[in-house]
Amino acid sequence: MAEALVIVDVQNDFCEGGALAVEGGAALAAELSEFLEDSHGEYDVIVATQDWHIEPGSHFSDSPDFQRTWPVHCVAGTRGADLHDDLDTERIQARFLKGLFDDGYSGFEGRLGDPDRTGLKEGEKEKAVAPADVIEEGAPDLNTYLQQQGVETVTIVGIATDHCVRATALDAADNDYEVRLLKNLTVGVDEDRIAETYEELREAGVELLRSDEL
Repeated sequence: MAEALVIVDVQNDFCEGGALAVEGGAALAAELSEFLEDSHGEYDVIVATQDWHIEPGSHFSDSPDFQRTWPVHCVAGTRGADLHDDLDTERIQARFLKGLFDDGYSGFEGRLGDPDRTGLKEGEKEKAVAPADVIEEGAPDLNTYLQQQGVETVTIVGIATDHCVRATALDAADNDYEVRLLKNLTVGVDEDRIAETYEELREAGVELLRSDEL
């Protein structure tokens, strides 16, 4: 039974100093690197998801409500959309880019892509990026990719517990994977919503653990 680790949205804009920072995001990136160093051999597949917004419509707002609308963040090709420097990407086998033209909360909405294909250097990272620059025609979505790898169990970590981690875990359960969420390797925005998210995930059959309980 193949198992996948899905690292959700550990990106610069979701960490301290970013456009939509979540407290503890940078520390989480470093903790995930340690986890990967110690535990990568337990996973057959390791993937990451990234917000990769081009024209996400009403997802962006000059007057965000921080529920359905948000400040501009993770714009495709910019530094803010990059995975955080403290996240060791050596063992990440594939990246799934989501939210190009919509909200893109769930990693299962993402398609296999290569952000490095843009060829943009650090000083150029405000140039427009087209989908074809990073996603090949016919690239699989996350569910298709996991099925191709024979994955039956999905372990989820990342940012933010009460938003994209939640949506990704629920979609994993809806797609009939055995799903685990590692609570100590996620960070969220609102404590009340995190508690509600945990209850919702339990009801969906998601197992909530700490990494030392695996």
